[in-house]
Amino acid sequence: MNEIFGGYLPMILKGMVLTVEVALLSLLLALILGILAASARLYGGPISKTIAGVYTTVIRGIPDLVLMMLIFFGGQVLVNKVGDKFGWEYIDIDPFVAGILTIGFIFGAYMGETFRGAIMAVSKGEIEAGHAYGMTGFQVFTHITFPGMIRHAIPGFFNNWLVLVKTTALVSVIGLEDMVFNAKIAGDTLRQPFTFYMIVGALFLLITAVSDLGMKWLERRYKLGGH
Repeated sequence: MNEIFGGYLPMILKGMVLTVEVALLSLLLALILGILAASARLYGGPISKTIAGVYTTVIRGIPDLVLMMLIFFGGQVLVNKVGDKFGWEYIDIDPFVAGILTIGFIFGAYMGETFRGAIMAVSKGEIEAGHAYGMTGFQVFTHITFPGMIRHAIPGFFNNWLVLVKTTALVSVIGLEDMVFNAKIAGDTLRQPFTFYMIVGALFLLITAVSDLGMKWLERRYKLGGH
């Protein structure tokens, strides 16, 4: 089969592994930022609420591609301008790191809104009952608020994850050799762009199918004892 695709199939599959790595690490960063943003908006003081509100509003209002360019190219210029003042050597930002930071930063805003809505959907009666039972605030959060939040957040979380996976295709524009980047090279070389982009589309669908199985497992896991 590899000969049919001019020997480029392993390169595209290698790019798929890189795509998954970028997606998973970006998701981890997005989860951290999302929890921080949701917590700040719900429980923080005026300053933290304002910062979190500006973050979610601005990030959701700027196209992902523009943010990718700003962070990779603009960030590189900014870092090296600062470096000139301190006598640092030229710093070349790694596309892998830039891709993860950008995508994680973008989806941290979406995750923040997902988590905020999920926390607000948790029954106040259950929380009050936990306090009345003598639970500490931490126990109420770990045994009532957090599991309830997960149940409500799963649909929005899964949707954000699928969009995040598709957004990883943008890292090809900053030179990261993901499967989209490698498919372009193969398609241009063999003059078969349709064939190789079809392969990439099928691989993205494979990731989606595996993700769907994971979502169903999460739903079963957190539906236990739920309503």
